Amino acid sequence: MEARHFLCFLFIFFGLATLLLLTWINLPYPPPNATTDLFHPKRLNNYNPLSKPKRHHDHDHASDMPHHPLDPLTIKEINRVRTLLSSHALFKNTSSYALHSITLEEPAKPLVLNWKKGDPLLPRKAFVVARVKNKSYVLTVDLTTDEVDVQKTDTSSGYPMMTMEDMTSATWAPLLNAEFNRTIVGRGVDLTDLACLPISLGWFGQREENRRLIKVQCYSMKDTANFYMRPIEGLTVLLDMDTKQVVEITDKGRHIPIPKATNTDYRYSVQGLNREMEELINPISIEQPKGPSFVVEDEHFVKWANWEFHLKPDPRAGVVVSQARVKDPNSGEMRDVMYKGFTSELFVPYMDPTDAWYFKTYMDAGEYGFGLQAMPLDPLNDCPRNAYYMDGVFTAADGTPYVRSNMICIFESYAGDIGWRHAESPITGLEIREVRPKVTLVVRMAASVANYDYIVDWEFQTDGLIRIKVGLSGILMVKGTPYDHMSQVSVQENLFGTLLSENVIGVIHDHYITFHLDMDIDGSDNSFVKVNIQRQEASPGESPRRSYLKATRNVAKTEKDAQIKLKLYDPAEFHVINPNKTTRVGNPVGYKVVPGGTAASLLDPEDPPQKRGAFTNNQIWVTPYNRTEQWAGGLFVYQSHGEDTLAAWSDRDRPIENKDIVLWYTLGFHHIPCQEDFPIMPTVSSSFDLKPVNFFERNPILGTPPNVEKDLPVCKAAASA
Repeated sequence: MEARHFLCFLFIFFGLATLLLLTWINLPYPPPNATTDLFHPKRLNNYNPLSKPKRHHDHDHASDMPHHPLDPLTIKEINRVRTLLSSHALFKNTSSYALHSITLEEPAKPLVLNWKKGDPLLPRKAFVVARVKNKSYVLTVDLTTDEVDVQKTDTSSGYPMMTMEDMTSATWAPLLNAEFNRTIVGRGVDLTDLACLPISLGWFGQREENRRLIKVQCYSMKDTANFYMRPIEGLTVLLDMDTKQVVEITDKGRHIPIPKATNTDYRYSVQGLNREMEELINPISIEQPKGPSFVVEDEHFVKWANWEFHLKPDPRAGVVVSQARVKDPNSGEMRDVMYKGFTSELFVPYMDPTDAWYFKTYMDAGEYGFGLQAMPLDPLNDCPRNAYYMDGVFTAADGTPYVRSNMICIFESYAGDIGWRHAESPITGLEIREVRPKVTLVVRMAASVANYDYIVDWEFQTDGLIRIKVGLSGILMVKGTPYDHMSQVSVQENLFGTLLSENVIGVIHDHYITFHLDMDIDGSDNSFVKVNIQRQEASPGESPRRSYLKATRNVAKTEKDAQIKLKLYDPAEFHVINPNKTTRVGNPVGYKVVPGGTAASLLDPEDPPQKRGAFTNNQIWVTPYNRTEQWAGGLFVYQSHGEDTLAAWSDRDRPIENKDIVLWYTLGFHHIPCQEDFPIMPTVSSSFDLKPVNFFERNPILGTPPNVEKDLPVCKAAASA
């Protein structure tokens, strides 16, 4: 029986591997995503590599041309990079290499700032991260001169972001190990029902040095699509990612049953009669009879209302917003707000120290690629009618470009919110009721990093505010347990989470999402100001009041002055100002960060995961601009020790007053799972704002018109039977 299963899977493995390899050669279609197209023949047999997701526009990316210095590399440019690398001495005499990323090497910031539409395009270069014969390299490829510049990288700590092929092969490799197959069958799982996940293992000591390792854990998908709820608990495979050899198999959960599939499937098609909401909520849609108000020029430059900005997908960051400018209603000029903003890193530590869980401390951007995990958005559900969709062009490990369709959507949003209002009380004798609707522009991406789904919104408002919002949804990573009722659990026992269903524990964990925000408030030379809000005691006889609040401005001189831990009873505002420009009445123009999602890390600073995630030690950091300091966890995060992080850079304590500075903000979530999170989680969201503070001379949306009946369509409900 075991031999028959093993031979069957060898046949399927090599047949499908050949099919996928041939498919990837003819991309523009995305290769299977290792975090969703996981190993099991049922899923792979249903996968049609030539099918395209539904789209609202069809675009021939083969003919793309760059129009802006920050436009991502085109398919033609990526193929050129691939050709130049293949003939380079480092690559041409070996087949043992992988291109972990090929992205635009952005031109120097001053050159971009001085460039105007109509000027000759700045020289185009590619930034390449490669592994050749088990060594990591950073290269730049000049697409004007065809020069390849190679910089050998110190690999003593950290490896590049995994390729999709790394993740896919890691889920297959254990099936070639007879001991693993015997263990699976011994657990009562048919190999045809197996689904496995590639799990980054962090760094915990010398045992993990000098080789790229990954851990693999598996699930049963018998009778459900939600295999995450059916873990084969305690079974962990340690795998060498370069050789694909199994290093170690640990099985400490044989006494733990695999949870049942009952009530775990979340798909609408299988809900049957359990569709209570179908009769409670009627369909809803926002109609725009004159069409959207925004335009996207040259594929990447967005103009809407009083905003304009450059937008592009990125395999690591997901969404990159650049050169955001807002129009001043008084002068009519477009004014600089932010040079570049993006998701720099996500840190997700689980709070279970046991053998099969302690290492689950993910860095979702630097290890897996936040953009690589971005799934095609679903029209009318992920994004409303009249949304514009933007594709990502990424590369496979051999450098072949492929298209991630419908990766980003742009749409106008109106949720009945109010931009501003005032109504006069009848006692004044003034019959005034002035109200303005709030319409915003949203840029959205959704990344499915295995079980979890992250929805990231960049929301632009006409009053100059930028809201950055993160939603958490998807499926919990759960732990199998012998318990099916809390009455069986002793008071002394620590479950490390919540019993969600029979034999299923939702493990406590945190989410930290760190954003890189290169603010340029009316120019690049800015300062960071902490405005402390403190209680003052009234002098005797000064006032009937005993106390009041006073705001004291403190300009940060160096980086350590700007390392901020938020405190409820030590409130402050945090401003980025241009000290060289003031308003009519003398206030420095600026923006402030309005905190939200303020959960803070409680881990020991010397805990290995927290040393790697030390960028979460503070909620706010400010550093001088340095084009090499973009990734809060370091350039090479996989198995890093944490010596190349935002915390390490900031501890240099460099001057930041009246300099080109970068603001870093971390949204935090503590997640103690509850039964409402089973079998799939309702979305939980938090956000923070970048809000004008003395940037405009007065309310910038006074001229916003109110809605009038003639401008809005009247949608009539269908006649009832």
